[in-house]
Amino acid sequence: MQKSKFNKVVLAYSGGLDTSTIIPWLKENYGCEVVCFCANVGQGEELEGLEARALQSGASKLIIGDLRDELVNEYIFPMLHSGALYEQRYLLGTSIARPVVVKHLVQIAEQEGADAICHGCTGKGNDQVRFEVGVMALNPALKVIAPWREWDITSREDALAYLEKHNIPFPVKNNPSLYSRDQNLWHISHEGGPLENLANAPQDDLYQLSVTPEQAPDAPEIVTIAFEQGNPVALNGVVMGGVELIEKLNVLGGKHAIGQIDLVENRLVGMKSHGIYETPGGTILMFAHRELESITLDKATAHTKESLALNYAEQVYNGLWFSPLREAMDAFFLSTQKCVTGSITLKLYKGNLIVMKRESPLSLYSEKVATFGHSADFDHSDSTGFIRLFGLPAKIHAKVQKMALEPEQETCCQNRKYEMPIGGDGD
Repeated sequence: MQKSKFNKVVLAYSGGLDTSTIIPWLKENYGCEVVCFCANVGQGEELEGLEARALQSGASKLIIGDLRDELVNEYIFPMLHSGALYEQRYLLGTSIARPVVVKHLVQIAEQEGADAICHGCTGKGNDQVRFEVGVMALNPALKVIAPWREWDITSREDALAYLEKHNIPFPVKNNPSLYSRDQNLWHISHEGGPLENLANAPQDDLYQLSVTPEQAPDAPEIVTIAFEQGNPVALNGVVMGGVELIEKLNVLGGKHAIGQIDLVENRLVGMKSHGIYETPGGTILMFAHRELESITLDKATAHTKESLALNYAEQVYNGLWFSPLREAMDAFFLSTQKCVTGSITLKLYKGNLIVMKRESPLSLYSEKVATFGHSADFDHSDSTGFIRLFGLPAKIHAKVQKMALEPEQETCCQNRKYEMPIGGDGD
């Protein structure tokens, strides 16, 4: 039975089996024209031939948008400023790429006069929330269609059978991947298949962007990353844009097994999931940025950033990028980056990042003050008064507690019964 009719729907299209199946399914069930949008966020997939496949599947057109620069400068770098990690480990690779895709889906829907947006996310994942909440925030008049929550297709075989029934050819891989993967410029994730059993260790052939530590070179590699106001601007003395810099760090980090994370995380929809993440370039940048902040931020600002970063990570992970709170936190984080200028030199070695040098014209670290030797800038006797004042609350608390306990001790003694000594004034 045909559902409510839409005039035109914009589909987030990848060219894979799921989204290729969604095109004829939308036309059959919603009686609509389907416009496909494919976002290039650095997923590394071949984009040639996608238009022909989309049209062959029944779409009226395919729009491809290169969003890599926008992703880096307006989404990844602000996240880098925050230092946000979800559950202390996940670098938010999938999460951070969704808002920019949603933004352009909405823009195209408005330009095309579409009634709705469609995505291929399953009902178990976080991405359905990120897409749909993003649409609500940017254009609440647009409807959202989620086929995985409606259709009766439950497997790869079902999808292929559906396409065959509608005379739509689809290239079949001889050995389809065991894993569900998501890749962009910042990372690649691996879920499903053998990873659903927590007793299974990840196999070496799982990794796509990096090698295992055992396969990494025995010789370390030294890299220097320069930052200006919190943004990475140069690698080993060569100035370059953010996209190129991340791509080069992905290669260098992957070569030395940097950025592999095996994580059981708490999904927004209420279940735990097991994933393997590779974020070689992102791991290097986050580490270097944090090390530069260690010498350019004062203690109070650095500690406040740490407390806000946890909330920021949840905002991004939960699909709330387009929210007043995230915008307000970004304003704070951006302010903290005014002095985060300098360079960090690192040694990459078998999955490890080792700091070799920290340099900044705005460094708050003073060797003259920090030295254990004599310093004209620090008088040891000054610490006496500081400690007295710093410890004053503890001293007063201890005195009050002692005074409060003394009457109780006296009362106990007063209530204690004693036998009269022989020869006393007894009855």
